[in-house]
Amino acid sequence: MNWAELPDLAAVALLACAFASVARRGPTPVSGIWLTGWIMIALHFAAFLFLNFPGALGAVAGVIGLVTLTWAGLLFMWAAVPYRRVTSSYWMLAALTGTNALYIAVLSATPTTPWALNLAAYLLGAAPLLVALAALQKFNNRLRWTVVSLYGALSIFLLVFQNRPGNGADLAFNAVLFTVFLGCCIHFWFMYNRSTTGAFITISGFLAWAAVFVVAPLMEAYLPQVQVQSEVWNLPKYVVAVGMILLLLEDQIEHTRHLALHDYLTGLPNRRLFQDRLTKTLERARRTETKAALLVIDLNRFKKVNDTLGHHIGDLVLQQVATMFSARVRRSDTVARTGGDEFSIIIEEPTDRERAMRVGTSLMEMLNEPMQLEGEQSVRVGACVGVAVFPEDASDMESLCIAADLRMYSSKHDSDELNQPGSYSNLSSLTAIKADVEASLRVAD
Repeated sequence: MNWAELPDLAAVALLACAFASVARRGPTPVSGIWLTGWIMIALHFAAFLFLNFPGALGAVAGVIGLVTLTWAGLLFMWAAVPYRRVTSSYWMLAALTGTNALYIAVLSATPTTPWALNLAAYLLGAAPLLVALAALQKFNNRLRWTVVSLYGALSIFLLVFQNRPGNGADLAFNAVLFTVFLGCCIHFWFMYNRSTTGAFITISGFLAWAAVFVVAPLMEAYLPQVQVQSEVWNLPKYVVAVGMILLLLEDQIEHTRHLALHDYLTGLPNRRLFQDRLTKTLERARRTETKAALLVIDLNRFKKVNDTLGHHIGDLVLQQVATMFSARVRRSDTVARTGGDEFSIIIEEPTDRERAMRVGTSLMEMLNEPMQLEGEQSVRVGACVGVAVFPEDASDMESLCIAADLRMYSSKHDSDELNQPGSYSNLSSLTAIKADVEASLRVAD
């Protein structure tokens, strides 16, 4: 037994348990893939316990140890692919895992058979290229071509050096592992290109992990008198593990912060974030002596939809309304869900009363049309809108919100009296809209 691997196995197992605990509290789309990768690394160390066994058992243990280490790196790389759910991405993962395992097995079993090694080396470069070319009409991404280029360069390197007498096999093993973990470094840099501790540690750790397979053979060849313990070469693994745990914690913190400021159902800003943005908008308008508008929209028949069709349909209505409103306004404007069936919109400069009311009219026209939901379900809710403009109607946030609310309730009252499903959307001209607004202004005064 190679007992020297036991401490590393225990350390990786403990890190995997810690990683699983963090991931369970805040699962993400990549946490399961990362955990599978760390289980592969634990299997790598477990297999290397039997590396010194004579005969076939030691050879099989070596192949399993190297293949699981390679597969772990490929899983980490694949987890950082933003287009991971594209069908061709699964084919690329299958091509890489298959060809890497085949090459390692061939190099371990028949290191002196040039034709088998050459064929396996050709496949390492050809398989990713074929997958990329086959999917080119439907999907194309520069990150994918980075992978194709890496494995093309690896294939060329192996064809040149793998048959070298003496250290050819060692160079080949190191080149395969270097390519895998350099690919991890590139993919994580692409996916987590942000200024956080977790991103920096993880990307640096993968870079150091890849560098191990270059520095270690160079030191062995040119500085044989310098003895470096094997544990030193395993340090990048632990750095990456710590970095990944930090990334999970950072994502959990960011998710919690997002939930504190956004509506869970629609993803829109909630009342807290809405008030903060409205305050900043008014400060900016006051400083630049410009205008800003506030729209308050209340859905007319949402309670009836909830009571008759169920809360699931009601949730779908709110989500579709949120999507419609977000698509209608500019990116600089803010759409927020400020109540159960109430939405608020902040319209920033350039704007005026006429433009704001035009937006409100178009929103109600959309809501007066039937909305197609799941299957054949069709719902029409209608809405009423209140419009208030800063600084004409109010000089502070609270007064502006009150003015917009009063106008919304006034238009709802008028529409109820006229037995109409909507408010401004049923008026024939902008003059009628302005008359309603002026009437509600008198109420506000």
